[in-house]
Amino acid sequence: MKTRIRIGSLVALAFALVCATLTTARQGGTIPRRAQGPCDIYGSAGTACVAAHSTTRALYASYNGRLYQVKRQSDGKVVDIGIVQPVSSPVPDAGGYADAARQDSFCTNTICVINVIYDQSGKGNHLYQAPPGPQFPGPAKGAFDTQPIADMAPISIGGHKAYGVYIMPGMGFRNNNATGIAIGDEAEGIYYVIDGTHYDSGCCFDYGNSSTNGRAVGTGTMETTYFGTATAWGTGNGPGPWIMADMEAGLFSGYNAKQNAADPTLDSWRFVTAVVDGGGGNKWDLRGGNAQKGSLSTFYSGVRPGSLTSNNYYPMRKQGAILLGTGGDNGNGSSGTFYEGVMTIGYPAEATTDAVQANIVAARYDVQRLSLSRVTTFTPRSTQDVMQTFTNTTGAPATDVKLSISAPAGWAIGNSATFSDPVAPGASVSATFKLTSPGNTGAGFLTGKAEWTIPAAGRKQLDTTTARVRNVLPIKINEVRFNTSTNSTNQFIELYNAGAASVDISNWTLINTPSQWAPVKLATIPAGMRLASGAFYLLGLSTSGLAAPASTGTTTINVRSTTGFEAGQQIDVDGETRKIVSVGTAATAMTTIFIPVSTGPWITIPAGSTNLPVANASGFAVGQKIGIDIGGNFELLTVTAVGKASTQTTLSAAAVNGATNIKVAANANMTVGDTLTIGTGERKELVTITSVGTTGANGTGMNLATPVRFDHMSGIDVSDAGTGIRFSPATRFPHISGDAVQALGGGITFDRPLTRRHAYGAPVGNAMNTTEGYQGPPAPNQWFGGALSARAGAIALLDAGGVAVVDAMVYGSQQSSSSANGTITSPEIATLEADQGKGGCIVVVPAAGRGAGPAAAAAGAFNRSLGRFPDGRDGDSLCTDFRIQPATTQSAASAAGSTSSSVPTPGAPNKY
Repeated sequence: MKTRIRIGSLVALAFALVCATLTTARQGGTIPRRAQGPCDIYGSAGTACVAAHSTTRALYASYNGRLYQVKRQSDGKVVDIGIVQPVSSPVPDAGGYADAARQDSFCTNTICVINVIYDQSGKGNHLYQAPPGPQFPGPAKGAFDTQPIADMAPISIGGHKAYGVYIMPGMGFRNNNATGIAIGDEAEGIYYVIDGTHYDSGCCFDYGNSSTNGRAVGTGTMETTYFGTATAWGTGNGPGPWIMADMEAGLFSGYNAKQNAADPTLDSWRFVTAVVDGGGGNKWDLRGGNAQKGSLSTFYSGVRPGSLTSNNYYPMRKQGAILLGTGGDNGNGSSGTFYEGVMTIGYPAEATTDAVQANIVAARYDVQRLSLSRVTTFTPRSTQDVMQTFTNTTGAPATDVKLSISAPAGWAIGNSATFSDPVAPGASVSATFKLTSPGNTGAGFLTGKAEWTIPAAGRKQLDTTTARVRNVLPIKINEVRFNTSTNSTNQFIELYNAGAASVDISNWTLINTPSQWAPVKLATIPAGMRLASGAFYLLGLSTSGLAAPASTGTTTINVRSTTGFEAGQQIDVDGETRKIVSVGTAATAMTTIFIPVSTGPWITIPAGSTNLPVANASGFAVGQKIGIDIGGNFELLTVTAVGKASTQTTLSAAAVNGATNIKVAANANMTVGDTLTIGTGERKELVTITSVGTTGANGTGMNLATPVRFDHMSGIDVSDAGTGIRFSPATRFPHISGDAVQALGGGITFDRPLTRRHAYGAPVGNAMNTTEGYQGPPAPNQWFGGALSARAGAIALLDAGGVAVVDAMVYGSQQSSSSANGTITSPEIATLEADQGKGGCIVVVPAAGRGAGPAAAAAGAFNRSLGRFPDGRDGDSLCTDFRIQPATTQSAASAAGSTSSSVPTPGAPNKY
């Protein structure tokens, strides 16, 4: 058992310093001292923090640095959010909490995301956007995880506004290149403070020690806290949520691999402290408590899971990376909200973690002070009620509370509301306002404001909160088919006018964001197009499409598919008819600029470069075109040399200090002269290859120009950027890891030059091809050339100004009790279209069984689409607004255009 010495003195010290600070503050005239933080407590007990992360407060009394960084989506600019400094007047304030006002100012009338969470320990173990996991990629560009929207988790701490980190499925942070973190069976302590009401059953809302490469690398290679209701591995007592420990290939709540009755359901605490300590011998602890009051409870203290009969989890084989919000293999199907967390070196005594819990309670975590009820989509001159609620989290009575809302220009909002009676600490008051949209469409932000007086302070105080609003015409994405069992490109998108009047949809655009890639324009609706009330507008995927823009005067185009194209055929290139002279190769699947997952996760290739390291070099050919950064700063260049792709592998055998030969698991793309990166963190080193041998522990390995400087265990990461692709001319823009790169193939050559320029994704049609693209009936009103992801993504309809999202569909797999299901592409759109609490709310696309189109249905083929029923129904709830046909087979006798409820109905009323 762990020692309990000094518990009284440590807890007393934690409270005494807080009380001393408050006493000094009341005296006025002097700058109050800041109370100690959790890392001061750990440090004084001999178990120093080696990672300390928080978006709400400083975790050391002396810390005056950055807490986190936010990035504006509108222009990509960033700002660091630090802490409020102590002041003596007008009211003495010890500071130490996050400068939320700086975030609010920087992010006014735009969306910001949390870009970095800084490490306060001095080790530089900052948390960054998680890079791809080979098994579980993220939904953002380059298969990175998405980033949390910065204002989605407002709270109060010590009576002051702050923001937490709101994780939705698909989001996560990581530092695979951390330093000073426990490895092997070294002892460590971990805790985090989280939202006890925000969780799901997905894997895995973790914080702590993980693998260094985004892979599941074996039992006992992780040690993290976890909170949620996942049941695929172990569970606690009752329905959950539970605090558990993720030790890789298992969530554990005690000794047993499955249920441990001593680990209780924790469903009544708004803020939860979760603690996992372990290592330095066959022992570990699982503890938890209410972060607002009381002490920690011990749910388990004993030997490692199953260690009496196996060595799966003892000795541990921890790898020393840090993650937040995902599993070790980047299993990113989880939800949760993070406020602060710490990792120590050394096994903290219970007295120490008890004192840390007392410090957390003294910090006074509390709920959001000012909130607005969710508003749904407005149509012109429509009205909704908006409720604004003020909760007094200041710790003193608030008088003369006044609530008001300001809206974008042209919107009408009710008058302010004033409350004459004092609002007691912890009490709430609310007011309901009538909000009416103008006749003109648009989008913007509501700003709610509360003003009040704290008599003891003798001055007015205020707080604000914001909410997005949009006022759009009632055109809906009404039905979508992503593929069929016999034609994976038999796709269509149907729009529907749900309003009573015709609508001019000229120059409206559809934006396609396939999961793992950047958004691209799918189609622009032609000028002069009006959609009558109750009418449909059908867009179909063409036989092929442009994989790169085509310039005026060109006679060769690069296309996504050449299937079914032959010399002599007539084709339609976005409205221009040409005769094929020759058919080359199509563009290959997109790859990316090399992502050094273990030691990056980014490298920057400067403007003026003529070479890129790539994850896959297949399909590139000298003299053919290469496309770089599709959906971003796109560049179209000519390949001049094709080298080797990058390699991310591991050591097959240990390498000792001084060795000039190493054994690796893979080396097919390695060449003499390449630079290898071995290891991570303080054990990272660079070496140069002098000869390439065979792979495996018994292979001849790789000879090095200089000996390695560190001892490296078997399984340590090894990476090689490769020789990459050379091209000309030089790039005009800088590019980073994860930017898309595509070999564009030989393309199609035709008889006459094009007379117009055509954009990326423009349709290329071939009437002779009846096996590719949308096959009807009916014929579409418009073709688009870029295929939709059938697995996950987002489709957004923007008005002619490109500002207002008229409607959108975010889709993917069903969130469940396992890794990486339900990930959310485009969170900024998903939160506009649905409440993204718990496990999220998206349109679920089944993994299989979406069948064949009506014109080509084979016996037993599935034919399914996702659509609104009745047509145009929209409750701003993605997970309920769209339906899918039942998983029944379509018989061969089903006629094209049948009104059976089991088939899609493009261009006609939906039948579900």
